[in-house]
Amino acid sequence: MISSVLKPAVTRLIEPVAGFALRIGLTPNMVTMIGAVGVLASAGYFYPREDYFIGTLFICFFALSDLFDGTMARISHQGASKWGGFLDSTIDRITDSAITIAILIPLIAADDKLSYLGLVTLVTGLLIPYIRAKAESFGIDCSVGIAERTERLVIILTAVGFEGLNVPYALAIGLWILAILGVITVVQRIKVVRVGLLTS
Repeated sequence: MISSVLKPAVTRLIEPVAGFALRIGLTPNMVTMIGAVGVLASAGYFYPREDYFIGTLFICFFALSDLFDGTMARISHQGASKWGGFLDSTIDRITDSAITIAILIPLIAADDKLSYLGLVTLVTGLLIPYIRAKAESFGIDCSVGIAERTERLVIILTAVGFEGLNVPYALAIGLWILAILGVITVVQRIKVVRVGLLTS
């Protein structure tokens, strides 16, 4: 939902920067990898130490690569490639999981029951794109869902950032929202696949 509303406008704004990156020799895949390494390093270093606010700032900065690489691929002479799309999708799964795992580490160490919610968000975060990919292998469009990747990323980073600012229950509220919306989205996509297979 957020992507469909904001992404076109944001893409227009970053096109000049994406064009400059191409002119200086960067490729979309290079930007994807730089962003991924930055997110992994930031999450792995700051979140286990419970430096939530500064860690979220770093992650948000490096996560912008997800906008730039796609725009660079679109405006480049070569255009988007299947390998680039595969790499970007795989990296998204790795970085999203790493963020959740990094949040889980101090929760598990403290025997905090919020860790169970974190595990639910980790599993649903992997299931949601998997169901879509599997559905598309059957020729079924399955992009529906109340909480796609952008929504989930915004929710978790907002919650963790506010937790770092000592806002009461920020992380708990964020994890509850993510867990509930994640389960709902999984069910929504399973229903779409079921209907699509029964009517095909």
